[in-house]
Amino acid sequence: MAHWTPFPHTDRYGWDALRVQQQWSALHLGDAEPLPDDPAALQAWVHFHNGEFEQAAAAGLAAGGAGITVANKATGVYATYLEPREQTRLDLFLQMAERARAQVAANPQYANAWYWNAYALGRYCQGISVAKALAQGLGQQIKESLEKAIELCPQHVEARIALGTFHAEVIDKVGALIGGMTYGAKKEVGLQMFEQALALHPRSAIGMVDYANALVMLEGEERMDEATALYERAAACEPLDAMEELHVEMARAELHEES
Repeated sequence: MAHWTPFPHTDRYGWDALRVQQQWSALHLGDAEPLPDDPAALQAWVHFHNGEFEQAAAAGLAAGGAGITVANKATGVYATYLEPREQTRLDLFLQMAERARAQVAANPQYANAWYWNAYALGRYCQGISVAKALAQGLGQQIKESLEKAIELCPQHVEARIALGTFHAEVIDKVGALIGGMTYGAKKEVGLQMFEQALALHPRSAIGMVDYANALVMLEGEERMDEATALYERAAACEPLDAMEELHVEMARAELHEES
Protein backbone atom coordinates (compact mmCIF):
# COMPACT_ATOMS: atom_id res chain seq x y z
CA MET A 1 0.00 0.00 0.00
CA ALA A 2 1.24 3.52 -0.85
CA HIS A 3 2.38 5.73 1.98
CA TRP A 4 -0.14 8.18 3.33
CA THR A 5 0.05 11.83 2.35
CA PRO A 6 1.81 13.52 5.28
CA PHE A 7 0.26 16.21 7.42
CA PRO A 8 2.24 19.29 6.34
CA HIS A 9 2.84 20.89 9.75
CA THR A 10 4.19 18.18 12.08
CA ASP A 11 6.92 20.60 13.20
CA ARG A 12 4.29 22.78 14.89
CA TYR A 13 3.50 20.25 17.61
CA GLY A 14 6.00 18.90 20.08
CA TRP A 15 3.85 16.44 21.95
CA ASP A 16 5.61 13.70 23.92
CA ALA A 17 4.20 11.01 26.21
CA LEU A 18 4.46 13.12 29.37
CA ARG A 19 2.78 16.18 27.87
CA VAL A 20 0.03 14.06 26.32
CA GLN A 21 -0.66 12.51 29.72
CA GLN A 22 -0.70 15.94 31.38
CA GLN A 23 -3.03 17.45 28.78
CA TRP A 24 -5.13 14.35 28.15
CA SER A 25 -8.41 15.82 29.35
CA ALA A 26 -8.11 18.84 27.05
CA LEU A 27 -6.92 16.79 24.07
CA HIS A 28 -9.73 14.25 24.48
CA LEU A 29 -12.63 16.45 25.51
CA GLY A 30 -14.25 15.57 22.19
CA ASP A 31 -14.03 11.78 22.26
CA ALA A 32 -13.91 11.11 26.04
CA GLU A 33 -11.33 8.38 25.41
CA PRO A 34 -9.78 7.07 28.67
CA LEU A 35 -6.04 7.54 29.15
CA PRO A 36 -4.48 4.21 28.12
CA ASP A 37 -2.43 2.17 30.56
CA ASP A 38 -0.36 0.65 27.76
CA PRO A 39 2.76 2.75 26.95
CA ALA A 40 2.65 1.54 23.33
CA ALA A 41 -0.91 2.82 22.91
CA LEU A 42 0.09 6.12 24.55
CA GLN A 43 2.97 6.48 22.10
CA ALA A 44 0.53 5.93 19.23
CA TRP A 45 -1.48 8.86 20.58
CA VAL A 46 1.69 10.97 20.67
CA HIS A 47 2.09 10.32 16.94
CA PHE A 48 -1.57 11.19 16.42
CA HIS A 49 -1.48 14.52 18.21
CA ASN A 50 1.68 15.52 16.31
CA GLY A 51 -0.04 14.80 12.99
CA GLU A 52 1.95 11.65 12.24
CA PHE A 53 -1.19 9.80 11.25
CA GLU A 54 0.35 6.89 9.38
CA GLN A 55 2.74 6.19 12.27
CA ALA A 56 -0.14 6.53 14.75
CA ALA A 57 -2.24 4.00 12.87
CA ALA A 58 0.64 1.53 12.53
CA ALA A 59 1.63 1.89 16.20
CA GLY A 60 -1.98 1.56 17.37
CA LEU A 61 -2.55 -1.59 15.35
CA ALA A 62 0.74 -3.06 16.62
CA ALA A 63 -0.24 -2.28 20.21
CA GLY A 64 -3.70 -3.86 19.87
CA GLY A 65 -6.26 -3.43 22.64
CA ALA A 66 -6.72 0.28 23.34
CA GLY A 67 -4.35 0.98 20.46
CA ILE A 68 -7.04 -0.01 17.95
CA THR A 69 -8.94 3.15 18.84
CA VAL A 70 -6.03 5.47 18.06
CA ALA A 71 -5.49 3.53 14.83
CA ASN A 72 -9.12 4.14 13.92
CA LYS A 73 -9.05 7.82 14.84
CA ALA A 74 -5.81 8.38 12.92
CA THR A 75 -7.25 6.57 9.91
CA GLY A 76 -10.49 8.52 10.09
CA VAL A 77 -8.84 11.93 10.35
CA TYR A 78 -6.34 11.09 7.62
CA ALA A 79 -8.95 9.71 5.23
CA THR A 80 -11.30 12.64 5.81
CA TYR A 81 -8.82 15.48 5.41
CA LEU A 82 -5.63 14.34 3.68
CA GLU A 83 -6.18 11.31 1.41
CA PRO A 84 -6.60 12.53 -2.19
CA ARG A 85 -7.81 9.25 -3.74
CA GLU A 86 -11.53 8.64 -3.40
CA GLN A 87 -11.40 4.84 -3.57
CA THR A 88 -8.58 4.72 -1.03
CA ARG A 89 -10.65 6.91 1.30
CA LEU A 90 -13.61 4.58 1.01
CA ASP A 91 -11.43 1.51 1.61
CA LEU A 92 -9.93 3.09 4.72
CA PHE A 93 -13.37 3.85 6.13
CA LEU A 94 -14.50 0.27 5.57
CA GLN A 95 -11.37 -1.02 7.32
CA MET A 96 -12.12 1.27 10.25
CA ALA A 97 -15.69 0.04 10.48
CA GLU A 98 -14.56 -3.58 10.46
CA ARG A 99 -12.10 -2.97 13.30
CA ALA A 100 -14.67 -1.01 15.30
CA ARG A 101 -17.27 -3.76 14.91
CA ALA A 102 -14.74 -6.25 16.27
CA GLN A 103 -14.22 -3.94 19.27
CA VAL A 104 -17.98 -3.76 19.80
CA ALA A 105 -18.19 -7.55 19.74
CA ALA A 106 -15.35 -7.83 22.27
CA ASN A 107 -16.56 -5.02 24.56
CA PRO A 108 -20.09 -3.77 23.86
CA GLN A 109 -19.85 -1.29 26.76
CA TYR A 110 -17.02 0.66 25.09
CA ALA A 111 -18.49 3.87 23.69
CA ASN A 112 -15.73 4.66 21.22
CA ALA A 113 -16.08 1.30 19.48
CA TRP A 114 -19.66 2.27 18.64
CA TYR A 115 -18.62 5.82 17.76
CA TRP A 116 -15.84 4.90 15.33
CA ASN A 117 -18.06 2.35 13.63
CA ALA A 118 -20.63 5.10 13.07
CA TYR A 119 -18.01 7.64 12.00
CA ALA A 120 -16.49 5.27 9.45
CA LEU A 121 -19.87 4.30 8.01
CA GLY A 122 -20.99 7.93 7.96
CA ARG A 123 -17.96 9.08 6.01
CA TYR A 124 -18.33 6.09 3.69
CA CYS A 125 -21.95 7.08 3.09
CA GLN A 126 -20.93 10.64 2.24
CA GLY A 127 -18.48 9.19 -0.27
CA ILE A 128 -20.98 6.98 -2.08
CA SER A 129 -23.87 9.50 -1.61
CA VAL A 130 -26.13 9.69 1.41
CA ALA A 131 -29.23 8.70 -0.59
CA LYS A 132 -27.54 5.55 -1.92
CA ALA A 133 -26.28 4.65 1.54
CA LEU A 134 -29.74 5.06 3.05
CA ALA A 135 -31.10 2.69 0.44
CA GLN A 136 -28.51 0.13 1.56
CA GLY A 137 -29.69 0.36 5.17
CA LEU A 138 -26.53 1.99 6.49
CA GLY A 139 -28.38 4.98 7.93
CA GLN A 140 -30.03 2.98 10.68
CA GLN A 141 -26.72 1.38 11.64
CA ILE A 142 -25.11 4.81 11.96
CA LYS A 143 -27.95 6.27 14.00
CA GLU A 144 -28.13 3.30 16.38
CA SER A 145 -24.34 3.23 16.87
CA LEU A 146 -24.22 6.93 17.70
CA GLU A 147 -27.16 6.69 20.07
CA LYS A 148 -25.46 3.74 21.78
CA ALA A 149 -22.20 5.69 22.13
CA ILE A 150 -24.08 8.59 23.76
CA GLU A 151 -26.02 6.23 26.03
CA LEU A 152 -22.76 4.67 27.22
CA CYS A 153 -20.90 8.01 27.45
CA PRO A 154 -23.26 11.01 27.79
CA GLN A 155 -20.32 13.46 27.64
CA HIS A 156 -19.22 12.19 24.21
CA VAL A 157 -19.07 15.44 22.22
CA GLU A 158 -18.07 13.98 18.86
CA ALA A 159 -20.90 11.44 18.92
CA ARG A 160 -23.40 14.26 19.48
CA ILE A 161 -21.91 16.23 16.59
CA ALA A 162 -22.07 13.19 14.33
CA LEU A 163 -25.67 12.41 15.34
CA GLY A 164 -26.66 16.02 14.66
CA THR A 165 -25.07 15.73 11.24
CA PHE A 166 -26.95 12.48 10.59
CA HIS A 167 -30.33 14.10 11.26
CA ALA A 168 -29.45 17.13 9.10
CA GLU A 169 -28.09 15.15 6.14
CA VAL A 170 -30.99 12.70 6.03
CA ILE A 171 -33.55 15.51 6.06
CA ASP A 172 -31.53 17.43 3.48
CA LYS A 173 -31.47 14.42 1.13
CA VAL A 174 -34.93 12.88 1.51
CA GLY A 175 -37.01 15.60 3.21
CA ALA A 176 -38.44 15.96 6.68
CA LEU A 177 -41.46 13.71 6.16
CA ILE A 178 -39.68 10.65 4.72
CA GLY A 179 -36.62 11.33 6.87
CA GLY A 180 -38.73 11.25 10.00
CA MET A 181 -41.01 8.35 9.11
CA THR A 182 -38.37 6.07 7.58
CA TYR A 183 -35.13 6.98 9.32
CA GLY A 184 -36.20 8.71 12.53
CA ALA A 185 -34.51 11.96 11.48
CA LYS A 186 -35.86 15.07 13.20
CA LYS A 187 -34.72 18.67 12.75
CA GLU A 188 -35.18 19.59 16.39
CA VAL A 189 -33.20 16.58 17.59
CA GLY A 190 -30.37 17.33 15.17
CA LEU A 191 -30.08 20.95 16.29
CA GLN A 192 -30.30 19.92 19.93
CA MET A 193 -27.35 17.54 19.46
CA PHE A 194 -25.14 20.40 18.26
CA GLU A 195 -26.26 22.68 21.07
CA GLN A 196 -25.46 19.98 23.64
CA ALA A 197 -22.09 19.24 22.03
CA LEU A 198 -21.02 22.89 22.11
CA ALA A 199 -22.23 23.25 25.69
CA LEU A 200 -19.90 20.38 26.61
CA HIS A 201 -17.02 21.63 24.41
CA PRO A 202 -17.44 25.33 23.57
CA ARG A 203 -14.15 25.55 21.63
CA SER A 204 -14.84 22.60 19.33
CA ALA A 205 -14.06 23.93 15.86
CA ILE A 206 -15.53 20.86 14.17
CA GLY A 207 -18.68 21.23 16.26
CA MET A 208 -19.09 24.82 15.09
CA VAL A 209 -18.44 23.97 11.44
CA ASP A 210 -20.82 21.02 11.38
CA TYR A 211 -23.47 23.00 13.28
CA ALA A 212 -23.18 25.79 10.71
CA ASN A 213 -23.54 23.30 7.86
CA ALA A 214 -26.58 21.75 9.55
CA LEU A 215 -28.26 25.14 10.05
CA VAL A 216 -27.97 25.85 6.34
CA MET A 217 -29.20 22.36 5.38
CA LEU A 218 -32.16 22.46 7.74
CA GLU A 219 -33.23 26.11 7.68
CA GLY A 220 -31.58 27.70 4.65
CA GLU A 221 -30.80 31.35 4.08
CA GLU A 222 -32.58 32.58 7.19
CA ARG A 223 -29.82 31.05 9.34
CA MET A 224 -26.91 31.98 7.05
CA ASP A 225 -25.69 34.85 9.24
CA GLU A 226 -25.65 32.56 12.25
CA ALA A 227 -23.79 29.91 10.24
CA THR A 228 -21.21 32.45 9.12
CA ALA A 229 -20.66 33.54 12.72
CA LEU A 230 -20.02 29.90 13.67
CA TYR A 231 -17.49 29.53 10.83
CA GLU A 232 -15.77 32.70 12.02
CA ARG A 233 -15.58 31.44 15.61
CA ALA A 234 -14.21 28.10 14.42
CA ALA A 235 -11.65 29.78 12.16
CA ALA A 236 -10.40 31.84 15.12
CA CYS A 237 -9.82 28.80 17.35
CA GLU A 238 -6.26 28.06 18.48
CA PRO A 239 -5.65 24.37 17.72
CA LEU A 240 -4.10 22.11 20.35
CA ASP A 241 -2.97 19.44 17.93
CA ALA A 242 -2.86 18.44 14.28
CA MET A 243 -6.46 17.22 14.15
CA GLU A 244 -7.76 20.50 15.52
CA GLU A 245 -5.63 22.38 12.99
CA LEU A 246 -7.33 20.46 10.19
CA HIS A 247 -10.71 21.40 11.66
CA VAL A 248 -9.75 25.08 11.84
CA GLU A 249 -8.44 24.98 8.27
CA MET A 250 -11.77 23.58 7.15
CA ALA A 251 -13.59 26.47 8.84
CA ARG A 252 -11.34 28.94 7.05
CA ALA A 253 -12.03 27.19 3.74
CA GLU A 254 -15.78 27.49 4.34
CA LEU A 255 -15.41 31.22 4.96
CA HIS A 256 -13.31 31.60 1.82
CA GLU A 257 -16.03 29.88 -0.22
CA GLU A 258 -18.63 32.30 1.15
CA SER A 259 -16.58 35.39 0.36
